[in-house]
Amino acid sequence: MTDTVDNVDLPYDEDASQQEKIEALRERLEVLESQNEEMRDKLLDANAENNKYQQKLERLTHENKKLKQSPLFVATVQELTGEGVIIKQHGNNQEALTEVTEEMREDLEPDDRVAVNNSLSIVKSLDDETDVRARVMQVDESPGVTYGEIGGIQEQIEEVRETVEMPLKNPGMFDDVGIDPPSGVLLYGPPGTGKTMMAKAVANQTDATFIKMAGSELVHKFIGEGAKLVRDLFDLARQHEPAVIFIDEIDAIAAKRTESKTSGDAEVQRTMMQLLSEMDGFEERGDIRIIAATNRFDMLDRAILRPGRFDRLIEVPKPDAEGREQIFQIHTRSMNLAETVDFASLAEETTEASGADIKAICTEAGMFAIRDDRTEVLEQDFVDAWEKIQQEETDDEDVSRTFH
Repeated sequence: MTDTVDNVDLPYDEDASQQEKIEALRERLEVLESQNEEMRDKLLDANAENNKYQQKLERLTHENKKLKQSPLFVATVQELTGEGVIIKQHGNNQEALTEVTEEMREDLEPDDRVAVNNSLSIVKSLDDETDVRARVMQVDESPGVTYGEIGGIQEQIEEVRETVEMPLKNPGMFDDVGIDPPSGVLLYGPPGTGKTMMAKAVANQTDATFIKMAGSELVHKFIGEGAKLVRDLFDLARQHEPAVIFIDEIDAIAAKRTESKTSGDAEVQRTMMQLLSEMDGFEERGDIRIIAATNRFDMLDRAILRPGRFDRLIEVPKPDAEGREQIFQIHTRSMNLAETVDFASLAEETTEASGADIKAICTEAGMFAIRDDRTEVLEQDFVDAWEKIQQEETDDEDVSRTFH
């Protein structure tokens, strides 16, 4: 691109008329203005691109600076003394005495969470938040399970509703009689009988905060972590009263205490002690109901079974013939069945089947119909499905014996 119009080759010859020269120069000026506009656009694009790379450079420089910084560790204030502050670092439980400024000391209290550097000096205070593992156990959306979808255990359902729902919905009834409502219910029985489904139905039917967890989730490697998680779970429940806590597989942390000296067993027992204290300790539990479930009732420690912790011990057995018939009707509501399907006959045929087994039978019967390119499920499909499930269970037992 030339700097001035004077350097541009003339777009006409010397013999052209004055008017022709003017027209030619005007055309050339338009071309130069167009070129100038084009170069201005390119300059704007280049500036925008430069700004983008400048921002990227600043971000990378900031990240590089952060990576070069020493990490901070989380600790808990144990005690404030005249010589300084005693802290305990999380994870390795290392205790240390460190000095702090008078201004920071005024804001610190025992059990506060703080961030410390490599020399274990307190850098800043942290929000005293409930363990994130506890918060993710809170159920935000009600499960899509109702009592009408649970068959064969109506008596047990009524007992659960009396223990959990009634104190939440009608607490005045207990005040009028002058008794404290039942504090907890333990559901025990073989696998697949509907224990967890009952807990889901409770969550669906009540407006209380519902917190679910498995006993195995409370077992941790480091000393004190399991007990802290139990405290955080009950703190979370107190913050959102009324609340229901459901502990599945409670035998994982509430097994009978032994003389074992291993650190793992000792940590499980510490976690159980914290659970016992939260369930019925010195402090009031508040408007919190507890539901627990286990397949191994025989393994539970006697301390957790006493009244005040679990006031109701409800056995959930495998369904009888009438219960099995009801469960078949529940799980086949949306199935296209042949008119000849007899639920009473199927209930007699599937002796020893649990509710979960019957659900699996219905699904497998539908698969038999699909394999035969039928849209209608026959009674024989259910019979064949039960035989297949029994055979699979036998094969699993044989494999288990082989490896043991």
